[in-house]
Amino acid sequence: MEKNRRQFLKESAATVAPLLVPASAWGANDRVAYAMIGTGNRGGGLNKTFQTVGAQCIGLCDVYGPHLEAAKANSPAGVKTFLDYHELLAMPGLDAVVIATPDHQHQPMLYAALAANKDVYLEKPMSLNLAQSQDMVERVGKSDRIVQVGMQRRSMEFIRNARQVVLSGAIGKVSMVKAAWNWRFDWSELLSNKPLEGTLDWARFLGPAPKRELEPRRFRWWRAFWDYSGGNMTDQGTHLMDVVQWMTDSGVPKSAVAQGYIADERGGEVPDVFSAVFEYPEMIASWTLNYTTTYDYDWSIRFLGREATMVLDRRGYRIMKNGPASSTPWRWKGTEEVTAEEPDRTDAGAHAANFLDCVRSRKRPNCPVEVAAAAVTGPHMANLALREDRKVKLGSTGMAIS
Repeated sequence: MEKNRRQFLKESAATVAPLLVPASAWGANDRVAYAMIGTGNRGGGLNKTFQTVGAQCIGLCDVYGPHLEAAKANSPAGVKTFLDYHELLAMPGLDAVVIATPDHQHQPMLYAALAANKDVYLEKPMSLNLAQSQDMVERVGKSDRIVQVGMQRRSMEFIRNARQVVLSGAIGKVSMVKAAWNWRFDWSELLSNKPLEGTLDWARFLGPAPKRELEPRRFRWWRAFWDYSGGNMTDQGTHLMDVVQWMTDSGVPKSAVAQGYIADERGGEVPDVFSAVFEYPEMIASWTLNYTTTYDYDWSIRFLGREATMVLDRRGYRIMKNGPASSTPWRWKGTEEVTAEEPDRTDAGAHAANFLDCVRSRKRPNCPVEVAAAAVTGPHMANLALREDRKVKLGSTGMAIS
């Protein structure tokens, strides 16, 4: 089974070998013309980022009027706006699209962009489920388009350097990894059912999701509902589990279990407190999220090696050397003296800049689709384990089995 899992990922990676085009083919003016599909909180931020790193915004698309107007105000004069993303994709002079919509729209919008011969920056998590992941990797592999998935840690210098430290053996064999994310949310506004301000095309928002009458909180915080996302498990878990797998070169999990419940996110469907555990061939990884506390605030990943422990978080990375093996470990007084460290000095636009560079050069981006598919595999498995109350194993085809 292990051989088959790794072979699947190897074959998937081979299908996306980029088409090499000399940079001179772009001419003297190589400024990439892009358009945004989805201009809400994340999309609005990405729109500013892409302009900061030198791209030209020529189009915006959103089903919600206030989002569209806000993005227009932060875009060049003359930018065109659309309600239908198919019309946006037909724009002349468009090189690439940035898709920052709810998860359930990622697959159809990606496929439409590929059919329109556009390069794509696609927000994470890439897919809504394991089956979509497989199909998306295959579809992109049959195209010559550059597709970057928005997992920006892949372009963070301190994480790339930390990976080299781990792979060099400096902290010894890693037996366990602990990934965590702690925030404290006030859900009263996000999950409010009061009427929305401005206009919303609810039918277009639903897209391929089950049809239902408008419920404002489903639009305000779509991440709280299974129809539109994998919840908090895949939203933040895709980032962290990617780093876990990348740093340890471990591949995707063999199995997953999970427990969780809704503590404060009342009115939603997904847990805001949970713990998932993933089994790898020679390592165990846990992924916990607690949106009710500010303790150990934000994200962190602890790699417990035989020789030392490495901690990654929003500040950078730090290494603490282990004590000696002992037949009386309870006598060890313990120490957390930092023996090596590197702060996070990453440019916030590094991942977008990498995408633009690859659009010009046709080189492989930092986060292609097969990497994004592997990153979200564990969180998808954990959601199945949670919702079906069982241990989920990954079959030889990359699909979950009982």
